[in-house]
Amino acid sequence: MTKLLERAIETIRGLPSSRQDEIAQAILDLAVDLDGEEEEIDADDLPGLLEGLADADAGRFATDEQVEAAFRRFGK
Repeated sequence: MTKLLERAIETIRGLPSSRQDEIAQAILDLAVDLDGEEEEIDADDLPGLLEGLADADAGRFATDEQVEAAFRRFGK
């Protein structure tokens, strides 16, 4: 385990358990795909990922209308 990861885990230990679970799930989602195989995070995706996490931490989320519009745009 890297020193940065150890520092992150130590920081997470001080958070409420519900927040710890959210972060743990995010880490698992990033590290493992649906087949249980490890998946590397592309370095080009990292800035967007970090921006999204910062937005979530700040409470900035898409509205229901924005989400619906995005799904309509992608035909879902």
